[in-house]
Amino acid sequence: MNAFDMILQHVQAIITLSGNEIALFKSLITIEELKRKDFFIVEGKICKHAAFVTSGCLKSSSLNENGVEHVLQFAPQNWWMTDMYSFLLQKPSTLNIEAIEDTVFIQISKTHQDILYDKIPKFERYFRILIEKNLIANRQRVLDILELSARERFEKFCTTYPNLIHQVSQKSIASYIGVTPEFFSKLRTEYLKNS
Repeated sequence: MNAFDMILQHVQAIITLSGNEIALFKSLITIEELKRKDFFIVEGKICKHAAFVTSGCLKSSSLNENGVEHVLQFAPQNWWMTDMYSFLLQKPSTLNIEAIEDTVFIQISKTHQDILYDKIPKFERYFRILIEKNLIANRQRVLDILELSARERFEKFCTTYPNLIHQVSQKSIASYIGVTPEFFSKLRTEYLKNS
């Protein structure tokens, strides 16, 4: 399945598009590529696009004043990724979004998204549903950090991102679930032995 067919399938699982609407949508997006360790957006720049990953994986993170990375989200195939704050408000990003492997994605600019809303209002429903799911996932992640043990957070990561346990660096996953790389290595070894 090509990149456009992948995003079209994702969209049409939520809204139905006519042939003309599909053509307009296709005219407003572009297919892009990033090599591993290249950045989609860097902190301090305005995030002008949202990305739908068709292969590879993106990671969003922030750096604290000591240079320690805090991983907020991963976007594997069929996931959207952007710095929502920067993208919607067109203000400087507080995040870095990086390809953790060679990644192909479809991007849409804020301007083109607004055209979609105007010309095909049902796209507002599509993106509203995505934002609602993201809001719920972020809320749940905060609760998980507060309430679950490190082992439970690791197990939940493995359920949510079953393929990433083998794709993503141990350091990034450890940061995401809030444990040291050493403790993560112990959890991963036990998990792989038991699976």
